[in-house]
Amino acid sequence: MSGESRESGVGNGQGGSPQPASFASAIPHSSFSIPVARTPRIALVAGEASGDGLGAGLIAELRKRFPTAEFAGIGGDAMRASGCDTWFDAGELAVMGLVEVLQHLPRLLKLRKEFRQRVLDWQPDVFIGIDAPDFNLGVERWLKQRGVRTAHYVSPSVWAWREKRAQKIGASADIVLCLFPMEPPIYIRHGIDARFVGHPMADEIALQPDRHAARQSLGLPDDAPVLAVLPGSRQGEIQRLAPAFFEAARQVAGQVPRLRLVIPAADARCRQALEALLADSGLPEDGYRLLEGQAREAMIASDVVLLASGTATLEAMLAKRPMVVGYRISPLTYRIVTVLGLLKTRRYALPNVLAEADLVPELMQNDCTSENLAREVLRWFQHPQTAAALQPRYQELHQRLRQDASARAADAIADLLPAHSQGKP
Repeated sequence: MSGESRESGVGNGQGGSPQPASFASAIPHSSFSIPVARTPRIALVAGEASGDGLGAGLIAELRKRFPTAEFAGIGGDAMRASGCDTWFDAGELAVMGLVEVLQHLPRLLKLRKEFRQRVLDWQPDVFIGIDAPDFNLGVERWLKQRGVRTAHYVSPSVWAWREKRAQKIGASADIVLCLFPMEPPIYIRHGIDARFVGHPMADEIALQPDRHAARQSLGLPDDAPVLAVLPGSRQGEIQRLAPAFFEAARQVAGQVPRLRLVIPAADARCRQALEALLADSGLPEDGYRLLEGQAREAMIASDVVLLASGTATLEAMLAKRPMVVGYRISPLTYRIVTVLGLLKTRRYALPNVLAEADLVPELMQNDCTSENLAREVLRWFQHPQTAAALQPRYQELHQRLRQDASARAADAIADLLPAHSQGKP
C-alpha cells in the first residue's frame, strides 16, 4: 500500500529559539522535516446487526484515541451514527447457511471485488473485518497481501468447526480479536496473535438487570408470567423456526394461566414476516404483543425466553433469564455438515459452551419441534427453583466476559497503526 506521509518542512526558524534556527540552517532544507501526524484511515466491514453494534462501539473508542480518524466501509445504522461512511449497507451481507450463501454467491463475489478495490484505493492504515468471515476473510487476505494491516474482530467458531481454520484466519489477519476466553489458546497453538477482549454486551448489561423497569417500559404487570419468543432476526430463520415457536407458545399458554407473550421484531422486514406467520399461528390477537425491536427489554422482563441459537442466547444469559434454545438449518446444509463431519461440538448455545456444561436445553434440527419446545419451556415455569439455581452460574460467566471490550479492542487496533498515525515522530 502506498500512503503519503504528509510531511511538512520546517521553515527558516523565524519565531523560534536561536538554537533550533542555527541547527536548521546547518542542514539542507530537503532533509530536515518533521512528520506531521497523519489522519488515520480505518476501513471496517460489519455484516449484520450484531457486528454493526460492535463496529459502533469500536469506532467510539478509536475516536477517543484518534479524534481526527476517518472511518469507511460496510455497516449499518449504528456505525453510520458513529461517523462511519458506509459505502454499502450491512444488510447486503446478511446471508447464513451453505445453501443460502450459494444462492447469493454471484452478487456477493461482485460486491467483494468492487469493495476491496475501493478500500485499497482509499489507502487505509488498517482494515477491520467484523464477524462475517465468509466475506471478510477473503477481503482481509487480499488486502494483507498488498500491504494493508488487517484485523479480524469476532473469531469464527473455531471451537466448534474445524480448528485448522485458525491457520487460514491467521493468513488473513495480523491480529484476531476474540470475544470469548476459550478462543485465543486455539490460535496460539497455530502461532497466531489473538487477544481476548471480552464481549461489549457484557459491559452494557447490568450485572443485576432491573426486571421491574423492563416490565414498566413494556407495559407488563409485575405479577404476570411472561414468555419472550425470539425466532431469529433473518428471514430464513424466521420462516424455519417461527411456526414451531408460535405453536409451542400456544401450548404453553394453555397450561400457564395469564401468560403474556412478547415477540420482538428486529426490523420492519422481520415484523412483516412475523405478522404473516402469527396470523396463521392460532394465537389469539390479544394473547401476544409484537414489539418494535426491544429484544433486550423483552428478555429482562420475561420469566422464560424461547429463542433461536446465536448471539441472542448470550444476551438472554446476561439478562439472567432461563431459556430454551431451538434451531434448524436447511435440510441440505444439515446433511452436508453431518456427512462431512464439519461440526466438532455437541453444544451450540453460548451459555452452555462458555460453562462447558448443559445449563439450558438445546433442541436442534429434528429435535426442534413445537412439542419438545413447549415441554422444556413449561419445565422452567413449573420449577422456579431450577431457574433460580442458574443465577450464580450466569453471574460468573457475565463477570468473565465483562472486560471493557470496545476499549481493549481499540487498544489492539492502535498497535497496528503506524507511528505517524499516532502522532509519534
